[in-house]
Amino acid sequence: MIKVVLLGAGNVAIHLAKAFVKAGNINFVQRYRRNDKNDSFFDYSIPFTDKLHELIRADVYIIAINDDSLSAFSEKLPVLKGLVVHTSGSIGLKSLSDKLRRGVFYPLQSFSKDQKLDFKNIPITIETEFKKDKELIEKLASSISNYVYSIDSKQREKLHLAAVFANNFSNFMFTIAKDLSDEYNFPFDILKPLILETANKIQVTDPRKAQTGPAIRNDKKVIDKHLSQLKGEKKEIYKLISESIMKSS
Repeated sequence: MIKVVLLGAGNVAIHLAKAFVKAGNINFVQRYRRNDKNDSFFDYSIPFTDKLHELIRADVYIIAINDDSLSAFSEKLPVLKGLVVHTSGSIGLKSLSDKLRRGVFYPLQSFSKDQKLDFKNIPITIETEFKKDKELIEKLASSISNYVYSIDSKQREKLHLAAVFANNFSNFMFTIAKDLSDEYNFPFDILKPLILETANKIQVTDPRKAQTGPAIRNDKKVIDKHLSQLKGEKKEIYKLISESIMKSS
């Protein structure tokens, strides 16, 4: 069994911990956290510590903390014999201290504490400096996910960029739609079947071919009418996106 220590207690760590507990061939031996803020989300049978010098020996140490703290945090780690990986999509492998056996274990998903997820359907991208480490981390990733991809730091940076467009920006569009539904007093739930249909459609169709709406039709009268009902940032966002869609058609 692969011995794993998890360092971190945020959203990614919470879901990884659940996946490790569920997996049959992973020995989840310890987790590290700075405070007890999110302890209720973790299995209490897993030993924990708030002291880095108390980390026990493991095959893989997974750092699941915020990106800005990764490099400095890795420098504080004691010399560890196991493979040390981070879970960031935007940070390169070499951001980790060179005193460590370094790698990346990046699950591509949006994580929220209370959201139930099936980790088997979450893609995991991996990267290591050495072949033997790649075999180890690939085995670990395959234990919790059916979709494991080996990509380098440069590819992963671009993947993360694409993910921001696909997830974070699209969710902000939902936020704007919710603001409009609140402002004009109609239920946001009316829009949910449309949102789901769009997500389902691109499972089988190229997004460019799936594009609909007034911009792709070059329906300037409708676009102008919509713009007249908006102001400030919402108006600028609508105008910019509509122009981009028209240029891409």
